[in-house]
Amino acid sequence: MKVAVLMGGRSPEREVSLRSGHNASQALKDAGFDIVEIDAQADIAQKLFENGADVVFIALHGELGEDGTLQGLLEYIGVPYTGSGVMASAVAMDKCMSKKLFTAAGVPTPGYIEICRDTDIDNIREMLEEKKLEPPIVIKPNSLGSTIGISILYDFDGLEAAVKEAFNYSHKVLIEEFIPGKEITVGILGGKEPFAVPSIEIVPKGEYYTYETKYLPGMSDHIIPARIGEEANILAEELALKAHNALECYGMSRVDMIVREDGKIFVLEVNTIPGMTQTSLLPEAAAKIGIDFREFVKLQVEWALEREKEKPLISRKGPGILGDEVAAITTNKEKQADT
Repeated sequence: MKVAVLMGGRSPEREVSLRSGHNASQALKDAGFDIVEIDAQADIAQKLFENGADVVFIALHGELGEDGTLQGLLEYIGVPYTGSGVMASAVAMDKCMSKKLFTAAGVPTPGYIEICRDTDIDNIREMLEEKKLEPPIVIKPNSLGSTIGISILYDFDGLEAAVKEAFNYSHKVLIEEFIPGKEITVGILGGKEPFAVPSIEIVPKGEYYTYETKYLPGMSDHIIPARIGEEANILAEELALKAHNALECYGMSRVDMIVREDGKIFVLEVNTIPGMTQTSLLPEAAAKIGIDFREFVKLQVEWALEREKEKPLISRKGPGILGDEVAAITTNKEKQADT
């Protein structure tokens, strides 16, 4: 079976994606798959057709890879792929929409407001007052991961600059209540019957979990399971599954949380394609229950194929249809070039 590993892309998280993709490729080779690596810059459908991929392993992070756009393309051309589907990918990438669904599902999440690019700074202050959100607060892009573009403010002096920085990465910005406490994450694995892997407590060697502390070896300590007590760990796993299911995720996800000093747990966000680098959290937690990285990626491919079998026959067109469509597009381009 040939597996195309899509990586890189055009997101600000490109470098992390390349590392995730190379790691996944090597593990899939070790598991016995025929592998082709594809940098998802353009002409993805053409490259998949040329390489005859049976299934796609998505190792893309951020926009145009983790947000449902790529998943929609793969659904249209009939190629099975790993991870969550179109809707879950899009909703999980939209932090504000995720929080609305968390609230509807009874999953506790920090208080927040969402703002658009043309919102006046004075109106932002009024919105924060209405929601009774006072510093410290967290300003983050609505649709980006890897802690890129995030600021923590302990007063309102830097509010305008922090909002502008976040808007460099997203068309909407989330301003969220800052909750001091232990930062933990709980991974979810599985297709039709998802299950939680042990929690991880993240202890960054800095003010908070930044891009550098997340991806540079030695910049943070990972403690498995999190030091929050047995009952809290059970609750964290339950909330992670609840959040995963509320967004209808599939295959894998990583649910980030804060555990306040009084023991209350708040869900921050769900990552549908977590990192797969040497310092990544989900593979590390999976290894604690006997799922090494080779088995981890193999299971993702198996769950992708399992989901494909569940689809209505009309949706399972396969790469034959893709071949016809790409060939027609290519022929048309050649004719235009000749004229």
